[in-house]
Amino acid sequence: MPVRRARGAGNIGDVIFEWACRGAAILVLALLGAIIVELFIAGLPAFRAFGLPFIWSTEWDPVQEVFGAGVSIYGTVVTSVLAIVLAVPLAFGVAFYLTELAPVWLKRPLGTAIELLAAVPSIIYGMWGFFVIVPAFATYLQPWIIDNIGELPLIGFLFQGAPFGTGIFMASFILAIMILPFIAATMRDVFDQVPPVYKESAYGLGATTWEVMRGVVLPYTRISVVGGVMLGLGRALGETMAVTFVIGNANRITTSLFGPGNTIASLVALEFGESETGSLKLASLLALGFILFVLSFIVLAVSRYLLRSRLKA
Repeated sequence: MPVRRARGAGNIGDVIFEWACRGAAILVLALLGAIIVELFIAGLPAFRAFGLPFIWSTEWDPVQEVFGAGVSIYGTVVTSVLAIVLAVPLAFGVAFYLTELAPVWLKRPLGTAIELLAAVPSIIYGMWGFFVIVPAFATYLQPWIIDNIGELPLIGFLFQGAPFGTGIFMASFILAIMILPFIAATMRDVFDQVPPVYKESAYGLGATTWEVMRGVVLPYTRISVVGGVMLGLGRALGETMAVTFVIGNANRITTSLFGPGNTIASLVALEFGESETGSLKLASLLALGFILFVLSFIVLAVSRYLLRSRLKA
């Protein structure tokens, strides 16, 4: 307290800087609140027209003006979760190699290459997926998966359908490639922050490289690793153009991962330009935006809860 009084009385610059920082923080919160309120007010006609069933309704018929968010919410959640399942092991492998196994001359260029992948625009990923990955997948890999894995009990239904290439799985795969650099770069940076003496002590006791990673590095960095994974999940939830190219853009729910679908972001991108001002369709699209905002908030809240619980542990 004495230091604070002396700073406020003796240096007006510190006071101005403090209030400028406080104003910036308040401005961010005000903008965030304004976005939430605006989306909710703009989507209110849809919530009034369809009620709470709007959230799980799977019907989307612009001709009859009947709209539901169920299909796009399902597609958003499934593609994002599957992208995380695909990306996290790869990101961990990249970070593990860069920090523990790669020769010194290779660490910097390979790390820079991984970071550059994060700078590639999403539409480039979408075009690459649509014109390169989708044809190759539909021609060579997907028919084999359908014929062999699609006949298995319990899990076979997830890999059935026509080999078109596009669909839920392809959208998840492209999303996994997109979020891989974010997660890998975060893991690499936090793995590098582990004090060398900890690892050297484990090696001195006879631990292998994997045992050091599992018993020393991961426990020390688990909080930051969870934060990096949640950062990738947040990116996957809101991705638009890349998903629009490869997901198939069909307003129906299929049990097969090879079936077409939709996400909130892709549906808004496709149909927003065709919506008339003041129409129920436009209100429904804005209501979808509000729901996506809520989903992102839930992800962040869960991540903060996990981080806080691990900190207490």
